[in-house]
Amino acid sequence: MQWLLLALGIIMEVCGTTCMKLSDGFSNLVPSVLTFVFWGIAFTIFIFALKTFDLSFAYAVWVGSGIVIVSIIGILYFKEPANALKIFSIVLIAIGVTGLSVSDLIR
Repeated sequence: MQWLLLALGIIMEVCGTTCMKLSDGFSNLVPSVLTFVFWGIAFTIFIFALKTFDLSFAYAVWVGSGIVIVSIIGILYFKEPANALKIFSIVLIAIGVTGLSVSDLIR
């Protein structure tokens, strides 16, 4: 259940961040409102996830996973440029998040 909460919080954060881009500087109403809705839900869920996870672990997984997912969305959906260094860096972040997750499971 704790992992489900953290994953759901990450998904809501990614949705909020994507809506920020879609809001076009808060000039589009629906994505602008959804930015706050998704971020509010994300932080609320994250607070509950922190009841069972260490802050340093949960925040690192939250941010790292969010960066990887948002980077992929940016490249695939928003057609942001991707070069070898960018892809390599995203992979390093994903490896770090995976390492943190595994380290939490084996302690």
